[in-house]
Amino acid sequence: MTNREPPKIEIQRTFPPLDESLYNLRPQDAAFYKDLTGIEDDATLKQHILDVQAKAYKVAPYGCIYLFSFTRRRMSGLPAYQQVVRIGREHKNPIFLDVGCCFGNVIREVVLDGFPAARTIGTDLHQELWDLGHELFKSSPETFPARFVGGDAFDPEILAVAPPASLQTTEVSTPDLNNLTSLNSLSGCVSAIHATAFFHLFKEDQQLHMARAFAGLLSAEPGSIILGAHTGAQQKGVVNQVYRGVEVDMFAHSVESWTSMWDGEVFEKGTVKVDAQFRELSEGVGGDERYPVLFWSVTRL
Repeated sequence: MTNREPPKIEIQRTFPPLDESLYNLRPQDAAFYKDLTGIEDDATLKQHILDVQAKAYKVAPYGCIYLFSFTRRRMSGLPAYQQVVRIGREHKNPIFLDVGCCFGNVIREVVLDGFPAARTIGTDLHQELWDLGHELFKSSPETFPARFVGGDAFDPEILAVAPPASLQTTEVSTPDLNNLTSLNSLSGCVSAIHATAFFHLFKEDQQLHMARAFAGLLSAEPGSIILGAHTGAQQKGVVNQVYRGVEVDMFAHSVESWTSMWDGEVFEKGTVKVDAQFRELSEGVGGDERYPVLFWSVTRL
């Protein structure tokens, strides 16, 4: 397993064997999993999560699976999260897209907080991870009717770059979410796009490409939002970091470079509000290692 690299993801340098001691559910995360799985016993829940983790690590031995990142309610910790909740509760026909959705944890978070499940979409390179999400949360496509589009986000058949939508253009037709095979049919229609631990997987020019692709999906309606968190830096450049045995080598933006990319390169300057915050986090067992994270959101004005 240590020599197996995730397909098309080059930033991760080490692939350690799974380590059960890294399992550490916070009370709010335990409550989330118990609510959705119906498993109340802590030991039974732990074994259930470990079983699914082992299967997922064979599909994609990513650091987020190894480190149990999927067990944490990360979406609700984003500064702009309540904006997404309001969109789901108040907008007519809202659409939420989670990019790099893995098991669909984030989608389940927003649905739990009121976003209509049938108006949510996950996309990931690995269909198997989405299917394992049903096993993890003891759901099915019938009981959890979120949509899924599998494939490489750099494949233009899945996601092509299109100009940002404008309120002055012809009204965008509502896509049929029941028969999605590509994200391109969502052009100009998505109310909220979430991408955590996603952009840092790619080089600088690829991050710009993906930002432009997201911009083409976003609705022109004021308040529409793209948000997430990923590895950041105080000055943009390549970051080499070892965190709990996982070594990564990735390009990271600073607050300033990330802001100027979205407001000026991706969108016409002054048409979006960018909020970016750099933090060094210490979490998990031991808590002695710190990891640099950029929390951010881009909102249409």
